[in-house]
Amino acid sequence: MSSNPTKTVLVVDDSPTVRQLIEINLKKLPGLRVVTAVDGKDALEKIKTEAPSLILTDVNMPNMSGLELVAAVRESDKKTPIVVITTKGDPGDAEKGLAAGANAYITKPINGAQLIETVRSLLGL
Repeated sequence: MSSNPTKTVLVVDDSPTVRQLIEINLKKLPGLRVVTAVDGKDALEKIKTEAPSLILTDVNMPNMSGLELVAAVRESDKKTPIVVITTKGDPGDAEKGLAAGANAYITKPINGAQLIETVRSLLGL
């Protein structure tokens, strides 16, 4: 068994394809467990039971956006790193995400190497 404790990454995106793409990339990092949520409300439920080490969230989702999720998480949790996923054409989303309390952002289309580097850096891997 690995001496590395498992870290849980919560991936929040309303697109099953994007969730799967992120999950495939994150599985390249040893010691990571991926949990997925379909929107911000689903993510808040998962956070209660999963206690993620890192949250990756899309900005534009139905029910509760990624920015609303960041703000909701930051009300009670200032430490867990959060990465917002924005569309390349909207730099304002990245700024709003960081202003809401996100630690970093990545743009779609998602670059696997950038995703892994961002996660590795924020989790200290």
